[in-house]
Order: sequence, then structure tokens, then C-alpha cells
Amino acid sequence: MHSSPLTTIDSPPSILLVEDDLRLSALVVEYLVENNLQLSTEFRGDTAVTTIINTQPDLVILDLMLPGIDGFEVCKQVRPQYTGPILMLTARDDDIDQVVGLELGADDYVVKPVQPRLLLARIRALLRRSPDSHSATHTLQSSNQDPLTFGILSISYSSRTVHLNQQTINFSTSEFDLLWLFATHAGEVLSRDDISQALSGIEHDGLDRSIDIRISRLRKLLMDDPTNPQGIKTVRGKGYLFVSNGWS
Repeated sequence: MHSSPLTTIDSPPSILLVEDDLRLSALVVEYLVENNLQLSTEFRGDTAVTTIINTQPDLVILDLMLPGIDGFEVCKQVRPQYTGPILMLTARDDDIDQVVGLELGADDYVVKPVQPRLLLARIRALLRRSPDSHSATHTLQSSNQDPLTFGILSISYSSRTVHLNQQTINFSTSEFDLLWLFATHAGEVLSRDDISQALSGIEHDGLDRSIDIRISRLRKLLMDDPTNPQGIKTVRGKGYLFVSNGWS
């Protein structure tokens, strides 16, 4: 029997859990450690910022309601210096939390009450996508041409950097992966299901808004007018199209 990538590594991926509910924190830690993940914890948002930046964990699980500063502010403060995956824990009925979290650079979210198996599946999916993770087994591949250049836009897979008009643009892991997927399929219409399968290996459920939110954020980062995008166009009823000359 073949072992999974997470069980064949010398050192388990490092996870930082930022959660002030001590009972929930203990349960999550116990479950994830049993599944070969290395856990550390923070209980305050303000101290979590320093810990994330200084220790650079492979992945952060971030609750929104925290003492000190909330999860939104933590995400906002660390994103310029931390490119690893951030998985947010949100309240079940707060759809706006999910939208704001993704806009601030979170990579995914899990609603409370937390289902351990779902949480583990989301963590594994994010770790597979992360270039810095011990368990990274990319479904995305480098192109024969690196960097890829589209007018004033340059994207390098090997250094995972993006330059627009010679200025460096900071991208989170999920944002870069989505951009690279588009760039390597320039001129092709990608459906939401195509994108979901390529990035996480799961089918798009039809209700998940995270892809649309991330594309909206890509447009903002790349100065692509959201009211009349020329670089990443919406193809009604089909998906999205990355236009090669959109940054000419």
C-alpha cells in the first residue's frame, strides 16, 4: 500500500492554529496531530501576527473572533510578509465574513461548527498547492517558458513572482496559483469546475463564491478594470478567459 504524501515526509508540515476557544483548540490540535501534522497555537490576534511573521508556518488556521485584534486584521497585517496558506474559520451564517476574508488574502474557509474531516481535507488541499510546504505535490506545472510575459505583465513560476509594468505585485499562494493557471491557459475559457479541479482537486459545488472573489481580487491587483476587464474576461454561462494582449 502506498502512503499518502503527508505520511512519507521526514518532518510533518507545521500548522499554526489561532483560536481563543480553548476546548475547540484542544480538539483540533489532537485530531490534526493524530493525522501527522505539527501544531502550535496562539490564542490572541495581536500576538499571532508576530508569531506568523517570525516562524513562517506551512499553514495558518485563523479564527475571526479573537482578543487583541480580529482575524481580518491579522490576515491584513501578515499578508505582506507571509505568503503561505491561510485557512479561516467563519460563522456558518456570516457569508460576508467569507467574502471579506478572501478579499484580504485568505486562501480558504471552513464554517463552524468545525467538522474535523473536512478541516483536514481542506488543509491537505492547501498544502498540496503551497510551494513551501513539505508535502507539496503540484498539480500546476512550470511552463517551458519562464517567465511568461503578456505585455507589461510578467509571471515567473520558478520564483513565484509577478511584475506589472516592472513593479512587483504581492500575491498569496492561492492568488498566484490561480493567475498561473490562467496564464498557462491563455486564450482558453476555464469554467469554475475546471478551476476548482485544477487548484483543489474537487468539483465546484455551484454555491462556492471563492473563485469569483479571487478573480475579482486578481483584477484589482493587476489593474484590470473590474467594470470592463480586458485581461481576465467573464464569459457568460461558461467561465473566465485570460486574454494574452490584455496588458499590452
